[in-house]
Amino acid sequence: MKTLKLFGTDGVRGEAGSFLSAEVAMKVAMAVGIYLKKQAVTHKILVGKDTRRSGYMIENAIVSGLTAIGYDVIEVGPMPTPAIAFITENMRCDAGIMISASHNSFEDNGIKFFDAHGNKFSTDVEAKIESIYFDDEKLKEAQITGKKIGKAKRIDDVIGRYIVQLKNSFPVSHSLQGMRIVLDTANGAAYKVGPTVLEELGAEVIVLHNTPDGFNINEGCGALHPNNVSKAVVQYRADLGIALDGDADRLVVVDEKGEVVDGDQLLGALGAYFAQKNQLKGGGIVATVMSNGGLDDFMHTQGLKLYRSDVGDKHVLELMKKEGINFGGEQSGHVIMHDYAKTGDGLVSALCVLSLLIDKNAAASEVLRPFKLFPQKLININVKEKKPLQDIIGLQEHLQSLEKLGMRHLIRYSGTENKLRVLLEGKDEKVMNKEMEKLISFFQKALNA
Repeated sequence: MKTLKLFGTDGVRGEAGSFLSAEVAMKVAMAVGIYLKKQAVTHKILVGKDTRRSGYMIENAIVSGLTAIGYDVIEVGPMPTPAIAFITENMRCDAGIMISASHNSFEDNGIKFFDAHGNKFSTDVEAKIESIYFDDEKLKEAQITGKKIGKAKRIDDVIGRYIVQLKNSFPVSHSLQGMRIVLDTANGAAYKVGPTVLEELGAEVIVLHNTPDGFNINEGCGALHPNNVSKAVVQYRADLGIALDGDADRLVVVDEKGEVVDGDQLLGALGAYFAQKNQLKGGGIVATVMSNGGLDDFMHTQGLKLYRSDVGDKHVLELMKKEGINFGGEQSGHVIMHDYAKTGDGLVSALCVLSLLIDKNAAASEVLRPFKLFPQKLININVKEKKPLQDIIGLQEHLQSLEKLGMRHLIRYSGTENKLRVLLEGKDEKVMNKEMEKLISFFQKALNA
């Protein structure tokens, strides 16, 4: 497949004001609008964002681009990514746009796109949009004048619609009354809606990092730094800890002992739970090539199948649709319960975990680790350039020697950063660690010489 210049694994992302300038944002918005014109019904596009300062710049540029070619824009301000997916369909918009760089620090920003049904654009659609983006003549021709120019308005009360949708994922028969929960909103998009929905369901909520200032999103907090939640859970004797990332499409769960629950173990626990409740469709779950081999074995013991997709929640969702499955996710914390969310939703996932704890009448440490993980190690290596892996001399020999040792490996470049991700998995941890050291040394020489 053709490599795209603008789009990565999750929309367009890069340093705000540099790669992702106001001009780029405006042109991308125009290209999206031009692509959608033939199938447009309402000629309305929804725009939301997280709490980054650069969101103002990018939001205004997107609004300019869309109104310039005749679209009306609805701006809803800071909202989680999954909320934008839901509200786009709920408000009958032709598309939804989320301005966020997810778990990245404030210097970066990104633009994610959803179709009228709240689904992320496919790679094929992104390729068509990109070809329009680089066609200056098409962009010029699409601009209109007079009464056809679009208008924009801001709506501040859509949070209520999303809260109702979140509650739909939690059984009406259940209550969080008597439960104490620590919630870290990462100074991000869920800083209002996260505490609100948990409190409305009856929980006592200890909230961490819910004072965004435009620069502190993900800074030493949230899903990337769950140690804050771990300490607070122990300190306040909470029943569960929940750490979200900046746009709240992923979560990390901490049990009542203050220990982080592995993402694959969480997928296994939830998958088995939904199967027991006859809520699992398709006879299995979808995870990615990054997921632990222990998850395969556990699914087999449950009479279920594990399907593996490429990395990225949109790829997880594509495989879910293909196989008729309604549950899947990534070990990084993107969990998709498709009956309630069109993309990874940290709050829906958290409510599903809480429902499991109530139904099992057991502590998180007892039910959220239903199997043992195979020893696995993931290392991120900073690289100067993303040289094609097939062009790296000596790499195939390295990989063949790993396979002879019975190790599973996955090596890929990050779609959003100048990093190489190296994953090794094997049953002998000492041998695995030794082989990882060899690989790190090899790649540092090959890619940073």
